[in-house]
Amino acid sequence: MAALRKPVIAGNWKMYKTIAEAKELAEAVVRGLDNSFGAATLILIPPFTAIQEVKRTVSGTAIAVGAQDVFWEEKGAFTGEISPLQLKEAGCDFVVIGHSERRQYFGETDETVRKKTLAALCHGLTPIVCFGETLEERESGRTLDRIKAQLELSLFTLEEADFSRVVLAYEPIWAIGTGRNATPEQAEEVQAFTRSLVASRYGKTAADYAIILYGGSVKPNNALSLAREKDVDGFLVGGASLEAESFLAIAREALRAVRD
Repeated sequence: MAALRKPVIAGNWKMYKTIAEAKELAEAVVRGLDNSFGAATLILIPPFTAIQEVKRTVSGTAIAVGAQDVFWEEKGAFTGEISPLQLKEAGCDFVVIGHSERRQYFGETDETVRKKTLAALCHGLTPIVCFGETLEERESGRTLDRIKAQLELSLFTLEEADFSRVVLAYEPIWAIGTGRNATPEQAEEVQAFTRSLVASRYGKTAADYAIILYGGSVKPNNALSLAREKDVDGFLVGGASLEAESFLAIAREALRAVRD
C-alpha cells in the first residue's frame, strides 16, 4: 500500500442486522476506536433500514456511513428501489455499486453500474464500484480481459474530475463468501493492472491517487499480507465486518502495512 493513499476499510453488512443489532455493532466499533485509526477511512455499510440509526451512533467520530446499492433516478415509480437523494438525506457518504451479488442475483450490468455511478456522483455520494472475474474466467486465463471490459464499460466513460471521486473495489467473484481469498500475488496482479488502465485513460497522477480496494474473504489473519502489496489500498470487508473486533483488527493490519 502506497503511503500517499489513505487506506480505506469498508464493512459491508449485507442482509444482516436488525436496527437494534446494527446499533449495537456500530457502538462496539466506536468503543474500539483510538487515535491510530485517524490515518484510515472507516466506513460502515448497514442495510437500508439501519442507515439512520448507524449514522446517529457514529456521529461525532470519523466513521463514515455507506449504502449497499442505489438507483439512478432521483424519484419515480420504481417500487423497491432507493434514490441517491434519499440516501444522502439518510446520512450516507458512500454507496457500493455493482457488487458481485447484485450482478449475480439481480441482473446488475456494466451499464447499470455506469448509470448508478453517475447518479451517486451527482448527489455528492462517493461510489465504491466493484468489479471482478468468475472462477471460470480466472481458470481460462481471461481475468485481465474481463477486468478491462468491466472498467471500460462502467467507469472509463467518466470525465477525470468525476473519476477521481470514485473508489474502486476488486472482488474476485470466486472469493466472495467462500472463505477462499485471492493470494496477495493474485490480488496485486489485478490491482496493478487496474492502476495501469487508469493511467492509460486518465494519466499517471490520477492512477497514483486512485484508491483500489480488495474484497473477498478478507480476515484479520490475511489482511496484512494483502495490504502490504503496492496496489492494495484497503478492503471491502464482508463477513468479518459483522464483528467489531475483527473489523477493527483488519483496519489495524492495513495501517500497519502503511507504517511498515
